[in-house]
Amino acid sequence: MLPTFFECGRFRFPMKPVNNASTMCKPLVMGILNITPDSFSDGGKFLSLDHAISHAEQMIVDGVDIIDIGGESTRPGAVALPLEEELKRVIPLVYALRDCGKPISVDTYKPEVMREAIIAGADMINDIRGFASSQAREVIADSDVGLCVMHMQQSPETMQQRPSYANVTAEVIAFLRERCDQLLSSGVERNRLSIDPGFGFGKTLEHNIELLQHIRLIQDELELPVLAGMSRKTMIGAITGKPVERRMAGSLAAALMAMSQGARILRVHDVAETVDAVRVWQAVNAS
Repeated sequence: MLPTFFECGRFRFPMKPVNNASTMCKPLVMGILNITPDSFSDGGKFLSLDHAISHAEQMIVDGVDIIDIGGESTRPGAVALPLEEELKRVIPLVYALRDCGKPISVDTYKPEVMREAIIAGADMINDIRGFASSQAREVIADSDVGLCVMHMQQSPETMQQRPSYANVTAEVIAFLRERCDQLLSSGVERNRLSIDPGFGFGKTLEHNIELLQHIRLIQDELELPVLAGMSRKTMIGAITGKPVERRMAGSLAAALMAMSQGARILRVHDVAETVDAVRVWQAVNAS
């Protein structure tokens, strides 16, 4: 059974219907704010602080629930960014947005960035390495930030070379269970955890489709809210044949499928359009 709430720093989101209503809670829309020159979809668009703030403000107008800041590209083949450069990109933006009225998430696997982001006012840490580092677990254990524990096979540099699983769903569940158990043993409260199957992070198209079909199983097995991030990814391009700048419709379809499977958080580039899709889905589901 899912926790009643997802505790996300200064914010609290219901994960269950109020008063045992038959309808589901509205899935949360997490807007992607990449301040990188080389991200696969929007690299370079929001690299300056002013442009990044303006984009965040537009996402707020569009109805975003959480803003996810990323300073290092983790596209397939990406090489690691030096620590100081990531800090220089991310921390001023966290300070600038900390009082925007929405939770600020920081997408990083570096403990030093986690620490500085929490000091700056971040409400959530989104770690593609699933908090594998003991230093990362130490940084977040005594905080109140929400956490997203993601599955990735290998590293961004090598993850798409030859992804292989005997049973991708079972292996992702086992990985996430182990990582979440480590966090719980470190003193992290269960209602601060969310999980991400890691679409596109060491998976073939077939692996991604199978995980999408089994979001409800993953969520039920681990009893934690699933964050689904498929927006504009290669899996959408492989299915539709469209380049990255023309993958909005496919991304919305994937988000709707994830919602139908019970996903609680949708990580997307196209906030306004996803918010509209969520509203329509919720209206139909509530009728």
